[in-house]
Amino acid sequence: MSIDPSSLDLLCVNTIRTLSMDAVQAAKSGHPGAPMGFAAPAYVLWTKFLRHDPADPAWPDRDRFVLSAGHASMLLYSLLHLTGYDVSLDDLKAFRQWVSKTPGHPERHVTPGVEVTTGPLGQGFANGVGLAVAESFLAATFNRDGEPIVDHYTYGIVSDGDLMEGVSYEAASLAGHLGLGKLIYLYDQNSISLAGTTNLAFREDVAARFRAAGWHVASVADGNDIDAVEKAIAEARAEVGRPSLLCIRSHIGYGSPSKQDNFEAHGSPLGDDEVARAKERLAWPYRDPFTVPDEALAVFRRARADGAAQSAAWRVRFESWAAAHVDLAAAWRVAFAGGLPEEWDEDIPWFSPSEKIATRAAAGKALTAIAARVPTLIGGSADLNPSTNTAVKGSGDFQNPAVSFAGAQGLSGGPIGYGGRNVHYGVREHAMGSISNGIAAHGGVRPYTATFLQFSDYLRPAVRLAALSEYPVIHVFTHDSIFLGEDGPTHQPVEHIASLRAIPNTIVIRPADANEAAEAWRVAMRHQHGPVALILSRQALPVFDRSSMGPATDLAKGGYTLLDAEGGEPDVLLIATGSEVALCVDARDLLANEGIRARVVSLPSWELFEAQEASYRDEVLPPDVRRRVVVEAASPLGWERFAGENGKILAVRQFGASAPQSEIAKRYGFTPERVAEAARRLVQGGE
Repeated sequence: MSIDPSSLDLLCVNTIRTLSMDAVQAAKSGHPGAPMGFAAPAYVLWTKFLRHDPADPAWPDRDRFVLSAGHASMLLYSLLHLTGYDVSLDDLKAFRQWVSKTPGHPERHVTPGVEVTTGPLGQGFANGVGLAVAESFLAATFNRDGEPIVDHYTYGIVSDGDLMEGVSYEAASLAGHLGLGKLIYLYDQNSISLAGTTNLAFREDVAARFRAAGWHVASVADGNDIDAVEKAIAEARAEVGRPSLLCIRSHIGYGSPSKQDNFEAHGSPLGDDEVARAKERLAWPYRDPFTVPDEALAVFRRARADGAAQSAAWRVRFESWAAAHVDLAAAWRVAFAGGLPEEWDEDIPWFSPSEKIATRAAAGKALTAIAARVPTLIGGSADLNPSTNTAVKGSGDFQNPAVSFAGAQGLSGGPIGYGGRNVHYGVREHAMGSISNGIAAHGGVRPYTATFLQFSDYLRPAVRLAALSEYPVIHVFTHDSIFLGEDGPTHQPVEHIASLRAIPNTIVIRPADANEAAEAWRVAMRHQHGPVALILSRQALPVFDRSSMGPATDLAKGGYTLLDAEGGEPDVLLIATGSEVALCVDARDLLANEGIRARVVSLPSWELFEAQEASYRDEVLPPDVRRRVVVEAASPLGWERFAGENGKILAVRQFGASAPQSEIAKRYGFTPERVAEAARRLVQGGE
């Protein structure tokens, strides 16, 4: 049955609706339709099921809530204010204004109680899968019989638009495979999108699709039927072996006389007159905007007392558990503080100059050494572990413990279950990135991903949101250039490093040899406020003899003098990253035979280098040495800042080709002779 018109429930639901209408109207922009249409299911979830403590939004064992339909942000902001978070009525009035706590779409670190940054549809859906993965992993890692210190749910509200996006189905497929039974999504099935009714582009049987992916699916015919919604959520919570999708039929813009069930309610204010008519139709008795009736507020504010009691009880349980499991408790505290165990990097390998090794292989050895000492480091690849060298052998596989894997090939060794640390994402790059963001957002777990650099395009939206949200996700991108050879231009990255460097708050590192690659992992693990992209070679590279060179530890500075000119100040600077640094070392020797003094600068990370003091940057790249040759087998975009007006950039300005590596290097001009020639011309006053 629908809500009793005279009930306190209706007053509470309409409080959410009217606050949302008023805030959008005051801002003169926003999305009123979804908050009006889905207020009742959200009310049921937040007042009857969600375990949270508004006074302590970071309580580790709280339930997580994700508003994947981020355009409906006023629904979430209203709930945060009403239940007692540090989101005031004035904050609601400042919706979408400069430096307010209530931006147009939810942003982590901006609004207390917002778990993940959502906006682009489908991202929040996949983030929620990551939150559930983290909960399952932490429970398997830290819980002991009768002592469940990790035991919470991930809830979310998803929309028709979310479920059109490919990333949501990638993530849904994996979630069903993994049997993430503590993941429950309420689907706002209003059949309206911004441009019209969804049947213009979306006629599939969503329920059948999710059942096929291994989800528990239930339907609620009327989203205003709070009893039916409550029953559906309770049944989903009891479904421990499968994630749940509750398809709840709702009416966008509910209560608006002219815009209910109309796409015009999706993304524009209703208008003053329509707001007044909607309030009248909802039998809202208050004339002033932003009115919160005391009776309704009292219902919502029960969350404060309930949350305080729940979090206090958890802390008592945690202290008892910690006293009985001292080592586990120490690991917990380090992990949730975002720190690293003592001596975590003691076993990172050092490689001999007698070796020749691909940076992907060297980085894989560093990862294995780190993982042995950092028990909450988990991750995997988009079905490319053998090529990216990112499987941590002996650390087990993160899998549904209820499924038999007898006869399965390719497993990493060790236990199979939610305590495994190798995540098999399948060929799902976009979901891999977005799920990893959710893992990082949960807290207590450090995620990494891996794929070929060419496929970074498939997960770039997730890298961008990690940067915006300051998620410390480590992305391993191997097969970093046209030098991967015979696979050809479809697999040879050209513009991808430039694309990643263009993302604010992202650290991109392209190491030149095995020791720089190992050091890159050390730097990545220490970085806590945004993603790090490790750009690694497929082909073997020489390991530099550093007895006369700059130490690989200087990689942490982003750039350094690897090999200086002999006999005086340099005539020319040779600047490179990755495999091209070795070309510059050889070119320096050729130039020395001609009496030309060249300094070789390894510049693996622009971002780290530009964070150094100006005095250090000028020491490495002296401003008065204007003859510079930059070498990178990728797009030249951005390199002019280091080459300067008089410099020469040797780069790739076209797609690659299918041929052996040596042939490609020759045809594209990436040889010591070509580098030396470019430097010689600069010194002699040529181009």
